Amino acid sequence: MRIGICILPDLTWRQSRPLYERAEAMGFDHVWTYDHLVWGGLPDSRWFSCVPTLTAAATATSTIGLGTFVASPNFRHPVSFAREIQTLIDISDGRLLVGLGAGGTPDDTVLGADRLPPKQRVDRLQEFTDLLDRTLRDDHVDFDGTYYSARDMRLVGGSVRDRVPLLLAGNGPRSVRYAARTGDGWVTTGTAADGLDDWFDGIARNCEVLDEALSAAGRTAGFRRYISLDTSPGTAFESVDLYDEMIGRAAELGFTDVIVHWPRDTEPYRASERVLEAVVARGLHGVRD
Repeated sequence: MRIGICILPDLTWRQSRPLYERAEAMGFDHVWTYDHLVWGGLPDSRWFSCVPTLTAAATATSTIGLGTFVASPNFRHPVSFAREIQTLIDISDGRLLVGLGAGGTPDDTVLGADRLPPKQRVDRLQEFTDLLDRTLRDDHVDFDGTYYSARDMRLVGGSVRDRVPLLLAGNGPRSVRYAARTGDGWVTTGTAADGLDDWFDGIARNCEVLDEALSAAGRTAGFRRYISLDTSPGTAFESVDLYDEMIGRAAELGFTDVIVHWPRDTEPYRASERVLEAVVARGLHGVRD
């Protein structure tokens, strides 16, 4: 199992650079940051952009994976985003992980668009992903869709698609099945639950949907499964015991990758950095190290 950590983009680069450097030194496999214009969890906070932050992180680190958690069509166009991905692949020497999701509130209306119902958001994500995939593979791309168009998009130098995984986020059956058919991996944050047991039960049901869809598509080999542990009713770094329990339960469900959040002094993701340091000191994988 690979273990990643997410650093929220509410800190200046002077403040967050040491965290990215420490994440790599601590042995995390990947580090992530949120991709929003506005995030409901910190609506009144200073907020920085994902792609420039990851670009800076790429120059401050050398081995750790760098991920978007998660990009969405709320304010992105797949053609311009493909160019940013191509650039980040080059700067990071192929360490980029692209998480993609349907998008939510409140940044879905910041640019003046009407709020889409869930079905249309998933429709838009699928069109976004299909065009993004093409523009990372092919030169001279033309496209006419319901939500996006492209005219002679160039990709000089050959495909970069094999250098970047597209990891599709979803917590409903339709999105999970689409991830199984199309993505290089699936990302889940789970759904609202009364407690940790209920939350993991919901995750387990989606894992069954994923397994069936992967089998039907003949794609069981090499597909990666990512779970964000801190979107559960607990925060992993509340205690070493809770961290171990959550990692163990994710492993039992077949997840190849888990993502935790850097402990914060205040909500969201309030937890103790001392717990993080204790986990790192004895090994991120606990008794399995």
